[in-house]
Amino acid sequence: MASESNAGLLLGAVTLLGAAVVAVPVFRRIGLGSVLGYLAGGLAIGPFGLGLVTNPQTLLHVAELGVVMFLFVIGLEMKPSHLWSLRAQIFGLGSLQVVLCAALLTGVSIAFGFPWQVSFVAASGFVLTSTAIVMQVLMERGDSATPRGQRIVSILLFEDLLIVPLLALVAFLAPSQAAPTDALPLWQRIGQALGVLAALVAAGVWLLNPLFSVLAKARVRELLTAAALLVVLGAALLMDLGGLSMAMGAFVAGVLLSESTFRHQLEADVEPFRGLLLGLFFMSVGMSLDLDVVLRNWPLIVSGVFALMITKGVCVYAVARLARSSRYDAFDRALLMMQGGEFAFVLYAEAQKLGVISTEVNANMTAIVVLSMALTPLILVVAQRLRPPPRVSLDGVEAAHDLRANVLIIGFGRVGQVASQIPLARGASLTIIDDDPDVIRNALPYGFKVHYGDGSREDVLHAAGATHAQAVVVCIDDKHKTNLIVEFVLRDCPQTHLVVRAFDRQHALQLVQMGVDDVVRETFESDAQMGRLAGLALGASMTEVDTLADKLRQRDAERFALETSGGSFAGRALVLGNIDYIEPPRRDDDAPAADAPASVAPRAT
Repeated sequence: MASESNAGLLLGAVTLLGAAVVAVPVFRRIGLGSVLGYLAGGLAIGPFGLGLVTNPQTLLHVAELGVVMFLFVIGLEMKPSHLWSLRAQIFGLGSLQVVLCAALLTGVSIAFGFPWQVSFVAASGFVLTSTAIVMQVLMERGDSATPRGQRIVSILLFEDLLIVPLLALVAFLAPSQAAPTDALPLWQRIGQALGVLAALVAAGVWLLNPLFSVLAKARVRELLTAAALLVVLGAALLMDLGGLSMAMGAFVAGVLLSESTFRHQLEADVEPFRGLLLGLFFMSVGMSLDLDVVLRNWPLIVSGVFALMITKGVCVYAVARLARSSRYDAFDRALLMMQGGEFAFVLYAEAQKLGVISTEVNANMTAIVVLSMALTPLILVVAQRLRPPPRVSLDGVEAAHDLRANVLIIGFGRVGQVASQIPLARGASLTIIDDDPDVIRNALPYGFKVHYGDGSREDVLHAAGATHAQAVVVCIDDKHKTNLIVEFVLRDCPQTHLVVRAFDRQHALQLVQMGVDDVVRETFESDAQMGRLAGLALGASMTEVDTLADKLRQRDAERFALETSGGSFAGRALVLGNIDYIEPPRRDDDAPAADAPASVAPRAT
């Protein structure tokens, strides 16, 4: 019997992992994102798909730990001082959006014919945006630390805090006979929540750092991992006992540890569990979509999804514009936050238990929320492909116009900045152009005058003085644009010396064949220097490593010349990707010919 039970658990785990491994890469490959892949995978194996998993609600409760750990990691990135600086956005922007959205969504639900109590509960649940989906998208974009990302995070934090008063309002709306006899008065529940929050803060301030110091001295890695999980789950449990959001407890714990010397270790320990459980959460949401309910009430559910999502999106957009966000940022925020969230399930379940909404309303609203969560990644992908890119602000940026200098540098990123130093030291006059306004503005405090212009356009190159320059130095990392610049300079400026950054070996060969004077592969010299330092670390003398480095450059130059002329290299050099590996030395009994290349690679195994 025990063996059958273990086999069932193992089969369930294999099924979940298999669905994720198949669905997520496929959906990412076609550009629909990992969240939609998890949702689709969960729907496919759930009770309303293939039926391989029959109890998604139990799984959902476990998977909510993924959201908990996700909020803990977010908290680690937010120092208390930074969080305090966001207080106006959290309580000002967050409350404005919540109040307006709740009022409008309640009106939409009343228009569908529901009583105002039911409409208010339905609207309140839909107001609570999915923290998991939004944060996942922000992290994938790299926007979570940007100003617009921080505004979205602030609103999400306020909505997470809102679950407590909303549950209290649901209890207030409940019929008197439905209220549990052992329920505490509202003021006691508020006091209990505040007490739990104070206890968590006190533990974070006075206990957590000493605890991790003691464990670190023990030098047992698994103890630190266990302690990290203990902190996350313990904070979540404490908040849950106080009637607050588990995710909010984990977030507070993360904030309290954000200035700890163990912050990076904690993040590394929690990250694998966070990613796996968050994926499991999305899969369990997909499994929870009751297709029987959707098919039975599809006119109500489909119309409800679009009515609630559009209304919430319009409201979010309006609030963003009132807060002076750009149209692009406001529209992006509206698309990102127009769905319902995971806390709606908690609110609807509590409302059904207290008799505020019926079982059928709970099922319908749960289906609407799940569908809205599933549609959001798809809507974002479609909008990204259809929407034009945001207009770039050119404030404080001067376009290239009728310029003349000894040297024209195209691109002023990390390569262009270093490449400009020796010409400047020689007293040369420079013209620098770049097509990124942020790069241009960032160069101003250091005394560099960078003009705006796309170097791949002939008119811009003329305006930047390419025809009058002694040398043109191309430092951009776009192969296509680099080739366009090279073609123009070779055609219209035949006397100009051309120095070009090559992306890789193949690009360097192409540039040499085009007739470029000097080609610099962007990583070759740094790679050679790293090999030189590694040789020194192994005990080689300075003379020996310099000789080996020179021989590496010589062999590479010989081979490069042969490839450029269309010949074939008869030596033993092997090319793997963009890195040149040369066969290791052999023993005396199978030594290579005297002209074989020197060894710089570890022996193959």
